[in-house]
Amino acid sequence: MQTQPVSQTRSFTTVFLIEMWERFGFYGMQVLMVTFMMKKLGFIDTKANLVWGAAAALIYATPAIGGWVGDKLLGTRRTMLIGAVVLAVGYAMLWIPSNNAYVTYLSLGVIVVGNGFFKPNAGNLVRKIYEGDETQIDSAFTMYYMAVNIGSMISMTATPWIRNYIGEQFGDDLGWHTAFGVCSIGLVLGLINFSLMKRTLSHIGSPSDDQPVSLKRAAAVALVSLATVFIAAFILQSETIAEWCVYTAGVVILGIFVHLIRGSRSNERAGLTAALVLTVQTIFFFIFYAQMATSLNLFAQRNVDLSFSVFGIHLFNWIPEQYQNLNSIWIVLLSPVLVFIYNSLGKLGKDPSIAAKFAWGFAAVALGFFMYGFGASWAVNGQVSSWIMVWGYGLYSLGELLVSGLGLAMIARYVPDRMGGFMMGAYYVAVGISQYLGSVVANIAHIPDNITDPLQSLSIYTHLFNILGFVGIGCTAIAVGILPLMNKLSASHSDPATNYHPLPAVRSEEFNTP
Repeated sequence: MQTQPVSQTRSFTTVFLIEMWERFGFYGMQVLMVTFMMKKLGFIDTKANLVWGAAAALIYATPAIGGWVGDKLLGTRRTMLIGAVVLAVGYAMLWIPSNNAYVTYLSLGVIVVGNGFFKPNAGNLVRKIYEGDETQIDSAFTMYYMAVNIGSMISMTATPWIRNYIGEQFGDDLGWHTAFGVCSIGLVLGLINFSLMKRTLSHIGSPSDDQPVSLKRAAAVALVSLATVFIAAFILQSETIAEWCVYTAGVVILGIFVHLIRGSRSNERAGLTAALVLTVQTIFFFIFYAQMATSLNLFAQRNVDLSFSVFGIHLFNWIPEQYQNLNSIWIVLLSPVLVFIYNSLGKLGKDPSIAAKFAWGFAAVALGFFMYGFGASWAVNGQVSSWIMVWGYGLYSLGELLVSGLGLAMIARYVPDRMGGFMMGAYYVAVGISQYLGSVVANIAHIPDNITDPLQSLSIYTHLFNILGFVGIGCTAIAVGILPLMNKLSASHSDPATNYHPLPAVRSEEFNTP
């Protein structure tokens, strides 16, 4: 009996769901981590910001290696699955009821390794599913990005509530660690679901997926991974070492791009150059993005009225960390709208370039930070309305979808297939660099221990947010200014006379929103 081919939508759904559960774990942990470091490990805000910034940088940097492991050693599907298992172990380690800083560093080290294996290979599978149709790649990665935010939306609501509820019933320490444990449980559920659906990906992957696993290669990967856990923990203990590692990584990534562009085929050079320019823009965007877990999180702790009211009628209160969830809620609401717009414009042949979408994204982010900054004008007793946070996050999230949501699509569109996994990883290294830089920027809003007046802390935070708003305007102007160059590079990359696409285009009707 002939096996019926698996639809692209079913294959996409399998990756979509494992990504959703993986992000459930990651963001459930992230939403609490800076506050945990301050309240349970005794860090001041600047140290907590920098330790998390360094951890985030490492979490985003290791995919450069994980993508290569998936492409060349273990296979894309296998490496993604290994990453999910390692991540579940990392979150389970945070479940251990210990407030020892080194246990936290080791747990974050395991998470660093797991994310390195998972993230680039999950993205690379989506790229392979829709390879050959540029309009559908944009839509697919926008929906894929929505998966990230469905998972995070659930966990960023749940874990702060679980921490408070369990803490009130059984003690504060147990509340914190149970909340982290839920992140591990969620990923285990995702792995069970993946095992039931993995057949839909049997035809998608790298050549290594179709070959037996070499025990020598597997052992080498395991040893390097174990060493990486301890190296990461060591780096997190020292702000100086973390800083040097981040800046060195930036130089290395730039060197790799330059080397690949110089050594590439003539028909690949324009696409790689476009990818480099957009990657640099992405670094600037993620400096803004890093504020969510740092300055915006701490702003909600000190200077936001936690009550949601409409026309004077009280609806409910939120826990301060839950305001980070507004980002995910807006992403889930806006993603289908943008997919519809992309598909509609694509059918008319008027889909804006990724470079144009990046420019619009920076403009939205700038307006979002001005919303936070100028919201102080309506503050009462040093506290801004929760609705200011809602609309600020709405603009911020629209910008994120237009920039970060299409960052992976940019790699898929402009980077040759033979470099796909590695360049997906290199993109994440760039994101990691900006995560650390974002924590450095967040420390502009350091609140000394002797400041307890909310009016003073409000002034410090809004000063930072207004600075970020003006920087966002500058990024928008630069993005608009280089549009002619980007359009030229994109046209050269797409020119059939100089570029060869070996795969047939995907019919637009084959993509259905899952």
